[in-house]
Amino acid sequence: MSWFAVKTRERNLQDGLVHPCNMCAVRDHSVCASLDADEQARVNQIMTQIDMGDGSTIFDEAEPATHVFNITSGGVKVYKLLADGRRAITGFLFPGDFLGLMHRESYAFSAEALSATKLCRFPREKLERLLEEMPKLEHRLLGLASHELAAAQDQMLLLGRKTAKERLASFFLLLSNAARRHGRPDNPIELTMSRGDIADYLGLTIETVSRTVTHLKRDGIIQLLEGNRIQLSRPAKLQELAGLT
Repeated sequence: MSWFAVKTRERNLQDGLVHPCNMCAVRDHSVCASLDADEQARVNQIMTQIDMGDGSTIFDEAEPATHVFNITSGGVKVYKLLADGRRAITGFLFPGDFLGLMHRESYAFSAEALSATKLCRFPREKLERLLEEMPKLEHRLLGLASHELAAAQDQMLLLGRKTAKERLASFFLLLSNAARRHGRPDNPIELTMSRGDIADYLGLTIETVSRTVTHLKRDGIIQLLEGNRIQLSRPAKLQELAGLT
């Protein structure tokens, strides 16, 4: 049984009820965590659950920002298209993350499902009205927005003076920290994105990513497992490479 299935069953047994929030394995680590039962019921009234297939577009850059989303399973990549047609991946989002928080009328980036992904979709205008009445929800969303800003700053550092090995070490730790923050196992980590996606995010070529993974494996720092998972065999060494020690 998967981690998500276990958490969902535990939630249902604890609450004795079956409704969208109780069926959500990441509720305790998502924007809804701070809400009481009545507040959750109000949020549920404006929420629609949607399923997106692998590679499906959730929204495109410059489209009207009519909805915001909470990821409950799977993963999402966000990216911008450059003037020359190239794609620049600006981040990866996972269960518990919020997507589409905008202070503008259109989306500033595109979003695509990395795998089969489930999301809770909220009409932006209705959610904004709820925020005026539910300060706990507004405070939680502000915290998520602050985290997005910190993540963008981290990526700028990644694309600065770090070598390929240092960038990849930082990326693996980023995935591990994200899993821990949302209550998931942080080692081994799961790579839901392709090596091409990783290359775009880190500003490297696919060949460089593959070669660097091979070097980290050869040095005993990581171990490649089945199911696109990577065991961080020497976390302290990864932290040293990432410049965190």
